[in-house]
Amino acid sequence: MQLGMVGAGRMGANMVRRLLRGGHACVVHSPSPAELEPLVAEGAVAAASPSDLVARMPAPRAVWLMVPAAAVDATIDALAPLLDRGDILIDGGNTHYVDDLRRARSLEARGIHYLDVGTSGGVWGLERGYCLMIGGAGEPVHRLDPIFACLAPGGAGIAASHGDAADAGTAARGYLHCGPSGAGHFVKMVHNGIEYGMMAAYAEGMALLAAADAGSRERAVNAGTAPLGAPENYRYEFDLPAIAEVWRRGSVISSWLLDLTAGALAQDPDLSRYAGRVADSGEGRWTVQAAVDTSVPVPVLTAALYSRFASRGGADFQNRLLSAMRHAFGGHQEPPPDA
Repeated sequence: MQLGMVGAGRMGANMVRRLLRGGHACVVHSPSPAELEPLVAEGAVAAASPSDLVARMPAPRAVWLMVPAAAVDATIDALAPLLDRGDILIDGGNTHYVDDLRRARSLEARGIHYLDVGTSGGVWGLERGYCLMIGGAGEPVHRLDPIFACLAPGGAGIAASHGDAADAGTAARGYLHCGPSGAGHFVKMVHNGIEYGMMAAYAEGMALLAAADAGSRERAVNAGTAPLGAPENYRYEFDLPAIAEVWRRGSVISSWLLDLTAGALAQDPDLSRYAGRVADSGEGRWTVQAAVDTSVPVPVLTAALYSRFASRGGADFQNRLLSAMRHAFGGHQEPPPDA
């Protein structure tokens, strides 16, 4: 089967490679021609422009967008006038599902199918496969089943949670038609909100283990520093890489995220190459907003999102104000940075 891919960054390029290895044909366009050269060497066809990409594909076409969310509308505006009725546009990036609803309505008026596909797998997807959460009408989803099946992990040696794999349908192979337009990105949005919470839990737990030697450290003695009541209770020097490694084996909190955590700690136990400024690309915010709209309490996911804001300096002003208030009512001085 033939697929057009717009975007050949870390995700898009590896998705093209996985499709090529699975016997599919790919026409690829990227604003950066240098990104296309290695893909052409592996069998892809390079397109110099959106119009060139469409011209190289016989109808009915399927064109997958793997571009930043902020670039999707402009990319669709460039492609839509070139496509024919019955063609399919797929957005596989991290897009707000509300935008999918608008785009699907607009493209439907042109006779173009629009699918939103939440795609999880990161840079490991080339070998592991991609978990795909699909939204849109049934016919184009069914038409692209060979593409989804190739990109997805397949059975991957994981038994179905109930019954056999046949009863679980495509979900047991790593891809699922979640519902109408927007459904795929809604599920991916919540997936990423959960990811924020899981990552925060691992990070907080490891930080507590790292601080378990507090009783062996010299502690300031002043009115602004709470005393450590029982220093003898906190004199452990834990090997964090080893703890992460043992947790990977038989532990109830084992996961792929823990695998990645263990790898990072093994390479750099002090994590000295990182500044600790954690980005958020939107999905966590959208998850919290959906929770507010539907009156669903998500305190863990919300706290994880806010901690990312704080990591980038978002709490600096409020912390300075806290210091100002303490100084104003009690003359308290700020502790030194290493206190």
